[in-house]
Amino acid sequence: MATEEKDLQQGDSAIEPESPEPLEIAPLAYENPDFLNSPDARIVRIMAEYQEPLSRFRRERIQDTIVFFGSARFRALDVAAANFELLANTGSREPAREQPAPLEEVEHGRATGARLRLAGAAIEMAAYYEDARALAGMLASWAKSLPGPRHRFVVTTGGGPGIMEAANRGAYEAGAKSIGLNIKLPFEQQPNPYITPSLNFDFHYFFMRKYWLVYLAKALVIFPGGFGTLDEMFEILTLAQTEKLAKKISVVIYGTAYWKSVMNLDVLAEKGAIAHSDLRLFRFADTPEEAFEILKDELTKNHLESDYERGLQERARRAAGAPDVPHDPMPTTQEIMGPDIASTR
Repeated sequence: MATEEKDLQQGDSAIEPESPEPLEIAPLAYENPDFLNSPDARIVRIMAEYQEPLSRFRRERIQDTIVFFGSARFRALDVAAANFELLANTGSREPAREQPAPLEEVEHGRATGARLRLAGAAIEMAAYYEDARALAGMLASWAKSLPGPRHRFVVTTGGGPGIMEAANRGAYEAGAKSIGLNIKLPFEQQPNPYITPSLNFDFHYFFMRKYWLVYLAKALVIFPGGFGTLDEMFEILTLAQTEKLAKKISVVIYGTAYWKSVMNLDVLAEKGAIAHSDLRLFRFADTPEEAFEILKDELTKNHLESDYERGLQERARRAAGAPDVPHDPMPTTQEIMGPDIASTR
């Protein structure tokens, strides 16, 4: 009897748990922004910045590139509403606090001090802008004439303003594709409008952007610039010096007077910091025509006329059944093989 009363008391005190609310469907891992933007997914983001550009380059039939480096801070005269404009930072779209003196002030002798010096620099940099534009146009026109199933020696830049815009612009005016490999920075920026839309990239990781700047490159043209230009130039020269590149890469340093006032590489050889033979890793040029002849000669000798390249091109032409690059993008794996068993977006 006592046991029955105890059981009843326990039954009366037990509270029935409430039914839980229906759960929302959990996001798929690759659609979960909290995960994708977390430190745990860093490897996924790095892999995406490798695989997505690779997929696009294949689809757009890009075989190799010529990379232009140079200052992003000066705009061309015609772009800056008939006056020079200095941008606030590399890749920025914001004007700098202190601007070059307008042309009217310079012409009438009213410009003084730092603004006058900046105006002189702006005139010099605008000339380099036009030279980069002209050289890129020459290279793009020549590359378009090369037979084969893929685009050769495609003009490539960091995607921003200044010299980068000039090179993309020259290729655009020649009717050729060009690539812009931009980097996400903490201030306002946007890609220059002359990049081929399907080859417009934006990277989070500097090292992945650098990888794609170098991996496809067969030549590098270094116009006057600042920290970023120096960084990229010496990184590639170091790779060439240490024979870490499985290809020959042509390096043209444009603007002898500018660069020899910035650095004296001969001193490195004289002091034994580099070998005298390392000075042959690059050549100087001062006109678009001179740079074009250097690049055309070296790219032809090192790549177009190599036995390996000739055999590769011949096999590719036979496989494609046409001497020229097809107009349409290369089909995706799904387009070639048909839909997946469970099709994906």
